[in-house]
Amino acid sequence: MADKNSINGSSPKPSTPKPSTQVLTTNQGRPVGDNQNSVTAGRRGPITLDDFQLFEKMAQFNRERIPERVVHAKGSGAHGNFLVTHDITRYTSARLFSKIGNTCPLFIRFSTVGGEKGSADTARDPRGFAIKFYTEEGNWDMVGNNTPVFFIRDPLKFGDFIHTQKREPGSNLKSATMMWDFWSLSPESLHQVTILFSDRGIPDGYRHMNGYSSHTFSLINAAGELHYVKWHFKTIQGIKNLPVEEAEKLAGSDPDYSQRDLHHAIERGEFPSWSVQIQVMPESEIDKFKYNPFDLTKVWPHADYPMIDVGVMTLDRMPGNYFAETEQAAFNPSNIVPGMGYSPDKMLQGRLLSYPDAHRYRIGTNYDLLPINARKNAGANYNRDGAMRFDGNYGSLPNYEPNSFGGPAQDPRYTERPYTTSTTLEKIARYDHHENNDDYTQAGDLWRLFDEGQKNRTAKAIADSLGQTPLHIQRLQLSHFKKADPEYASKVASLLGKDQHPEYLHGPDAAELPAAARLPEK
Repeated sequence: MADKNSINGSSPKPSTPKPSTQVLTTNQGRPVGDNQNSVTAGRRGPITLDDFQLFEKMAQFNRERIPERVVHAKGSGAHGNFLVTHDITRYTSARLFSKIGNTCPLFIRFSTVGGEKGSADTARDPRGFAIKFYTEEGNWDMVGNNTPVFFIRDPLKFGDFIHTQKREPGSNLKSATMMWDFWSLSPESLHQVTILFSDRGIPDGYRHMNGYSSHTFSLINAAGELHYVKWHFKTIQGIKNLPVEEAEKLAGSDPDYSQRDLHHAIERGEFPSWSVQIQVMPESEIDKFKYNPFDLTKVWPHADYPMIDVGVMTLDRMPGNYFAETEQAAFNPSNIVPGMGYSPDKMLQGRLLSYPDAHRYRIGTNYDLLPINARKNAGANYNRDGAMRFDGNYGSLPNYEPNSFGGPAQDPRYTERPYTTSTTLEKIARYDHHENNDDYTQAGDLWRLFDEGQKNRTAKAIADSLGQTPLHIQRLQLSHFKKADPEYASKVASLLGKDQHPEYLHGPDAAELPAAARLPEK
């Protein structure tokens, strides 16, 4: 809750105001003599067109807002630092990890995913976990979530999925039917759906949740050897989640709960920290893993690929201006440094294209020159011009390459290392991602990890939401639960009212199923 000594939960202000020593000016520096009264034709007359100050202020005000993010619109940011505590030079040649004790500054943005900018922080929703590391070799952006998996594995369906989390186009209301209709027709979502409706579905603020790259990236060492990796950020504060009743209460009484909690914790000197770890898979093992290792709907079992300590991330400073830093922060998974690489993860490949494209639309062509996004190391290229270029634009230096006037030149040492998608040669084509894929085992394994209380709460959360949908969607979704674990389906069905509808526990008729969902029983 808000500090009773503060105004609207903001930091307490000094009780005695200080007289201003600055002269108010227009945007171009013209001193202002009267900022209280418009220029009018007589005391009661209309405003005149020469009131430059009024028109400048109104025009600026009309353009204060930039388009909100389509996803991750509601967020909170903080500055901090990263400390390398363990040696991983066997996996990467990145200078940041070249020795224990290396540090770099960072900026992080936490967020909800589906809600608008003014939505409640305590919604049942995944949380964004995006970090910008300002390294000596350029910016490294880790764009992740608080869950190790996602709802889909192919970016072609990303827009469709996000539409179901937004508003129904006719009524402009949120729709459980849209969500469950998509999920029931996309069984690859079952693992993430189970996490979302479990006790983990509503984190208690941002300080008490983990972060995950979710995607598979790669690291390349000095010998040119490649290892695939997943990044993990484990909260040192401990995991805490909100019961649904408390989350709903906070949504009404304090919709900025997570922002307030983070802000006040840092203000009190309680700097939140996360231990940074990786899972590592040698390139030679990608065909030995029982699943597609690049499938975003799957995890790598820790027993097969144990956690390896890397460092510690600590947050110690809130932004001085929310808009300039948190709102304009732009994270891009294609921002990596030498010694790092990507993977054949299809969702990652799609985001390498879509993220910078979204930033150019939302903030502008030169979004990466803004102070919050700008690299800290020296750099040079031939990219020029564009709206709002404000850094000198490289002056009179040549804007083409190759040239004979000493402009920046390529360095073969930094050529990207080739990687393989499989040890077998495959044709480039559109493959059915459901074919020969198991969307149920890991979701069922997660269910079986829950204790009885967790199972009951998860089933209730699902039934409360799924129960708002038409019967055919309920039946189809229950068939997926049943394939994951019969008890899973039984508990949800009992809360939906199986006594009134015994057909719930029978799979839907084949005619009701699209081809994508017509999968064999376990």
